[in-house]
Amino acid sequence: MPAAPPVRARPGTLTMGVEEEFLLVDPETRLLAPRAAPVIAGAASTLGGRVGSEITLYQVETRTDVHTRLSGLAEQLHETRACLAGAARDHGARLTSSGTPVLSPAGPIPIAAGARYARSVATFQALSEEQVCCACHIHLGFDDRALALEVSNHLRVWLPTLIAAAANSPFWAGSDTGYASWRIMAFHRWPVSGPPPRFASPGHYDELVAAFVATGSTLDEAGVYWDIRPSHHLPTLEIRVADACPTVDHTLLITALVRAAALTALDAVHDRRPAPDPDPGLLRAACWRAARDGLTGSAVDPLRRRLLPAREQLSALVRQVRPALSRLGDLPHVETLLDNLLRDGTGAERQRRAHRRRGRLTDTVDDLVATTLTPPHRPRGRTAR
Repeated sequence: MPAAPPVRARPGTLTMGVEEEFLLVDPETRLLAPRAAPVIAGAASTLGGRVGSEITLYQVETRTDVHTRLSGLAEQLHETRACLAGAARDHGARLTSSGTPVLSPAGPIPIAAGARYARSVATFQALSEEQVCCACHIHLGFDDRALALEVSNHLRVWLPTLIAAAANSPFWAGSDTGYASWRIMAFHRWPVSGPPPRFASPGHYDELVAAFVATGSTLDEAGVYWDIRPSHHLPTLEIRVADACPTVDHTLLITALVRAAALTALDAVHDRRPAPDPDPGLLRAACWRAARDGLTGSAVDPLRRRLLPAREQLSALVRQVRPALSRLGDLPHVETLLDNLLRDGTGAERQRRAHRRRGRLTDTVDDLVATTLTPPHRPRGRTAR
């Protein structure tokens, strides 16, 4: 029988950082605008290396510093969005935070310059056209790769719940897809994507990735698009399941829930409790259902193998991570943000509500432009230091 893994001390907190991806639109037509290069150059004078390109000229990516408190993260996220929106205006565009484009111009997708982007298009062909998708990637500080993978094993079961709560991509190129998160559906078509496997060790992870690279299923380790993965260039565990969030508050809520879930997982690893082990096919089906229904329909419980209201599943996640939220000092703030989410709905619900007012998708784009810059709520109570 193999020896038990060493017990690691429980940390009091986890550092966090966020990558946010945005779409640029024309203020007159509301179509996607290929102005990423000048917008990035303009914002870089303030943001420096925290702003960069994505695969298309319609997209811009930003990165935060490392944070331990939600209040500091909220302030930087808002300042970054404001700076980027200003640079977009200076170059005849507007900034929107949506998982997919509402309105797109006809013709080929303008790909950003770079050898890797060119290789991706040549390898994956039409899949690259679906890369006009924007996500919110959450990085949690882990300098122990083995521990990060153990936490990944514990987090897998909550991926559908996070998809539902973060859904913000109901439209694709002028049509309602019928899904709350069409970005998830687009991204889960890639060869190495969706919920990650349950990993036995770092060696198991490395062997799988090496096989994917050797068979041309991915260009390299950076092209591993699992919803959770160890970062290929940072000492972090990266959770990649959320659509680009409509507001800073929404980004904060998803980040806080992910961090508390990871801290809860660390407690389980410390106590040598095994990770939940849902059937891989049912877990993928649960992700599909979450992408379709968001928080307005049903969720698949991949462990009990039954349907339940999506909001009930979200409540179950909050109950499980509540002690960690309290320990981090995030509970009062998260309770406020969660109440707001349940009252106002997900980003997908907001987009459809804006469209229903007059039946115009241009109204949805205008609403996205406005909500992207909504100031965050000030946190209540103490926050972890």
